[in-house]
Amino acid sequence: MFLSPYYAKQDQSVFISAQQASDFAKHVAEDFNPIHNVGAKRFCVPGDLLFALVLTEFGLSQNMQFKFAGMVGDGIELNLDNQAGDNFSICDTKGKEYLHIERQGEVCQCDIQTAAFIKSYVAFSGLNFIHVLVPMMKEYGMMINPSRPLVIYESMSFHLDTFDFTEMSLELVEQHMDINGKRGDVTLQFELKSEGKVIGTGVKTLVLSGLREYNEEQAQQMCHTYESSKLS
Repeated sequence: MFLSPYYAKQDQSVFISAQQASDFAKHVAEDFNPIHNVGAKRFCVPGDLLFALVLTEFGLSQNMQFKFAGMVGDGIELNLDNQAGDNFSICDTKGKEYLHIERQGEVCQCDIQTAAFIKSYVAFSGLNFIHVLVPMMKEYGMMINPSRPLVIYESMSFHLDTFDFTEMSLELVEQHMDINGKRGDVTLQFELKSEGKVIGTGVKTLVLSGLREYNEEQAQQMCHTYESSKLS
């Protein structure tokens, strides 16, 4: 499975090192959020890697809902439940919950479909900051703190009409942000497409923190820093 370089499994325990998490963020998701850099003060494992881990270990269900409860640090031991049903959580050895999953419908265990789904989903995530979030911040006149940019996943869900696909793409169809003080709750709705046909739908929610009045120069500098990190 293509995901194997990005985590280590021993019995029912999973370990993700900072290097593995950073490599996944940069080379698979093309996510250059500084909190995924090795040595970052507030380092955390990308939510997309936890999402991909669940699909790899438990299969791809027709309907899935993911709710993030905490950020996974470097080398934290996560437990996988062999007997996981339709409602389960990813926790560490102390019982702290990081991700809650609910699933319904048929389950696909095919590596080809699962890999295609993961790759398309995380590629969509990699485009979010520059192509979706920055224009949205400009539209709403609010932006995150450029010196401490923080964008975190809150939840994601999707529905698949069929497993009959070998490639897939995600297309954004609607977006909006609810602002409450210095917090912005972003909702992204998308369609899942294969060979030009819609085969499913999904929703992702993110939280933008430390909001302040939008400044074009600072926003462009943020974009420049983000793009420059791809070359480092």
